[in-house]
This record gives sequence, C-alpha cells and structure tokens, in this order.
Amino acid sequence: MAAIGLGLSRQDAVGKRSATVLLRVLGVLLQYPDQRLRSALPDVAAELATNQGLRGIDRERLTELVESLSRGDAFDIEEAYVGLFDRGRSTSLHLFEHLHGEGRDRGAAMVQLGEMYHRAGFMLKPGELPDYLPALLEFLGCRPLEEVRAVLADCAHLVRKVGETLAGRGSRYAAVLDAVLVFGGQQGLDWSRAPTPEPLTDIDDDWMDTPAFDKPDELPATSTIRFMPRPGR
Repeated sequence: MAAIGLGLSRQDAVGKRSATVLLRVLGVLLQYPDQRLRSALPDVAAELATNQGLRGIDRERLTELVESLSRGDAFDIEEAYVGLFDRGRSTSLHLFEHLHGEGRDRGAAMVQLGEMYHRAGFMLKPGELPDYLPALLEFLGCRPLEEVRAVLADCAHLVRKVGETLAGRGSRYAAVLDAVLVFGGQQGLDWSRAPTPEPLTDIDDDWMDTPAFDKPDELPATSTIRFMPRPGR
C-alpha cells in the first residue's frame, strides 16, 4: 500500500490534486517536528506559497511558522512541541479528550471515527488514534469537499478551542487551526486574545511524522461522524 501524506511523490501530489490537499499540508504542520518533518519544510513552504485556498493573512502566519521551524535549534523545537501539545489537555491534538476526557464515551467515539476511516478505504498506522487531528486532516485531505466541510462543521468548536488557547499563549501553531476552520467554511479564531508575536528567533514547533494512514486501492462512499450534536438536532 502506498503511504499518503506530504511525503507522497510530486507526481502523485499533482495527479491527485484537489482543493482539499491544503488540509494534508496543515496536518503535516501539526505533527512532531523531527528531522523528517524538517527536511520536508521546503515542500510545505512551496505549497503554502501557491495554494489558492489560503487567505493572505493565513499564508503570512503559516509562513512565519514554517520559517521558525526551519531556523530553530532541533532540540529546542522538539522540546517546545512536547511542552505545548503533550503536557496538559487544553492544547491536546486528540479531539475527543476535549469532549469526553478519558471517560468510556471516548472509546465508543473512537470506534465510530475509526469506522468512518475504514468505510472510506483507509487504515490507521499501528499505534495511531482516530481522533488525532493531524490524522483526521490527512484523511480529509483526500476526501470530497462536501464531506470535508460536514466533518469540520461537527468538530469546529473543538478545533477553535485548541486554536484560541494556542493564540492566547502566543504560539504560531494557532495559525494552522485558524486556516483549518476557514477552509471548512467556519468562523476563524478570535485573534484579539493573542499577544503580539515574538521575533522569529523565538520558535514554537511542529513537524511531520510518518503519514497516519495506508491507502488502499479505492475511496468508496463518503461518511461523516458527529463529534457533538449540533444545536437544534
């Protein structure tokens, strides 16, 4: 099975290009910033520079993040990432932690989300959890735009919560969450709570792991999952 994600060949990326490819790039930026991710940053920067799905302000903020990851000390970048995303629930990239905590309902929601991936013809890599936001974005980056917007509408409140917490901490990673929301047709982050950005020499970090999915031969019928019932439903 061929892996999907930013690490796919340029020929594959162009041949299967769609509006939703931006989500795959954004998912990459939310992954752990190890050496493999850092080596892919020129490709990330090139995509951000030319993608028509980005607003000018999104492109500017995301470029600052990419530059900070490119220029920073590798150890400092990785340590900052762990401190930001792996210590405490408020900025966790596992969406169901914000909804269910560690309760029993989280397990059932995980199964439902995993089944959505499976029905669409995708399998998670061993050890990857279905609610990990970079994995979800990688999946949505290969799906039809209507499906993408339906799923993002369901989880927008969770993405916004994480994004505004990051903005409140002055993290450049907030730009990724903002771009995800806007791409999905949702209201972006409230940037009024964000402090003035620090000089580019002080970095936040994110980088790319291996792609979260293996891709089988076909991508069958679409399906969505409810992250939380919408008002009035």
